[in-house]
Amino acid sequence: MRSIFIKEISSFFSSIVGYVAVLVFLVACGLFLWILPDTGILDYGYASLDRFFEIAPWLLMLLIPAITMRSFADEFRDGTIEWLSTKPLTDLDIIIGKYLATVALVVFALLPTLIYVYTVGNLSAIPHNLDTGAIIGSYIGLFFLAAGFTAVGVFCSSLTSNQVVGFLVALFACYLLYYGFEALGKLPALSGGLDYYLGLIGISFHYNSISRGLVDSRDVLYFLSVIILFISLTRLSLNRRTWDTAQQG
Repeated sequence: MRSIFIKEISSFFSSIVGYVAVLVFLVACGLFLWILPDTGILDYGYASLDRFFEIAPWLLMLLIPAITMRSFADEFRDGTIEWLSTKPLTDLDIIIGKYLATVALVVFALLPTLIYVYTVGNLSAIPHNLDTGAIIGSYIGLFFLAAGFTAVGVFCSSLTSNQVVGFLVALFACYLLYYGFEALGKLPALSGGLDYYLGLIGISFHYNSISRGLVDSRDVLYFLSVIILFISLTRLSLNRRTWDTAQQG
């Protein structure tokens, strides 16, 4: 697993695509928070990072599928997945190694955004008068959300050898999990209690809950369940491909 982790990290930093994906994410954050008036912090009127934590999930929804789309798609296309299967590694070792490497890369992309905390703190009427608890909770929520999106993206990459298809499927799946169930619950026909339970299935409900500064064990358990579910689905997907290859052979 460690060798896969190092291989994925090295592959990311040796490719310009990885740097471009992170750069686009950071530039988009800067544009939305400091340039565009409708979402800008300066026009918000409050020394708060609420705008950032509202926008970040949607940007991560684009960034993470762009990073994960090559996780297994490249291995299938180049035929290196068979080479990996000859190594003393289980399918779970390969999956976890790729998963943790991608999570580390997403954390690397999020680290520069910590400068927003310092900047907004200095912009407030009373310097550094920020709701630290809410900010810490929001970053924890953002980490769990990114970890969940990454598990979804790795699974979607295991379904195809085409990177573009993997990206689009992961994008749709992340959108469905984040906002789809909440949007479905807003239908008049589903109001009256069912809308609440549909909202519980979606990631946004639990992300917003943690972002209030209270890290509830139920929200953490939800994210861990999503991660375990999609890692398990990825393992099943790899087993199916291995079985199909054996049958063809």
